[in-house]
Amino acid sequence: MAGVAIIIGVAGCTTQAPDPTPAPTTTTAPSASPSPEPSAPPALRPELSASENLAFFDSVGLAVVAANPGAGGRDFIDALVAAGFDKSQMQVTADRTTVDLQADSVQFSVLFKGECLVGQYGPKSGGYHGVVRPVLGTGTCLVGETRPIDW
Repeated sequence: MAGVAIIIGVAGCTTQAPDPTPAPTTTTAPSASPSPEPSAPPALRPELSASENLAFFDSVGLAVVAANPGAGGRDFIDALVAAGFDKSQMQVTADRTTVDLQADSVQFSVLFKGECLVGQYGPKSGGYHGVVRPVLGTGTCLVGETRPIDW
């Protein structure tokens, strides 16, 4: 008889249907994890490459635009100098055309560690843009005539 009892016990376990209603789950609010530390703003790192300093170059250019949507070349050059870039390594295009109209955009650059940090801003340029480009065969960064940075 002991064998029968085991079979019935096993049969009872295997024929029992699972409960179709899942047990209610309790959710707890996730524990507040510490928020990540805010990243430090970009800074000029003279020991690094132009590419590694592009974020800082762009932050300077974007700050100029935010402060003065009508900014011209001198505004960008002055801000870059104040940020620590070498003025003697800079170039800037004219704010006005040869027929005294506002230029569609102004370009400015810094020759930095054998590469060029180049910025562009103006009504026809679609906002501010910054890139790293190779130095031209002339040893400069901008094509065409640039204005003297004599201030």
